[in-house]
Amino acid sequence: MVDIQDPIAASLFSELFMVDQLARGKLGKALPKGMELSHFTMLNHLYQQTEPRTPAQLAKSFALTRGALTNTLSKLEWAGHIHVSPDWDDARRKQVVISPAGRRARNTALESITPMVMELIERVGSDRIRDALPVLRDLRRSLLED
Repeated sequence: MVDIQDPIAASLFSELFMVDQLARGKLGKALPKGMELSHFTMLNHLYQQTEPRTPAQLAKSFALTRGALTNTLSKLEWAGHIHVSPDWDDARRKQVVISPAGRRARNTALESITPMVMELIERVGSDRIRDALPVLRDLRRSLLED
């Protein structure tokens, strides 16, 4: 067991929190006017899905409360970026899919943030980023297991 006073534990969480805060600030400024980071991350997630997702699945994927998720989904639906429909196999559930307009909005947002991300990769080094990705994925998966 790792002691929280252990320098590696303190450094890990300190760096994760600081990277998260700085990345959110930079990405938020680079996104197209009117698009929030939560909107982009949801659209990006749905863009990569081959099957509809339920709100419960999305809430779990993003570790969101149902209220926070409902707020984001409502805004995206209002903008025409997603379709929310009944699940025909279980009428108590809903299904969420990205719309063609949502795909375009996601692609536009991705184009707007790509220069900032590419500059960051160039500064840090693509090999170092590539080496860090499996570790970050393992951390994410471990946190999801709780």
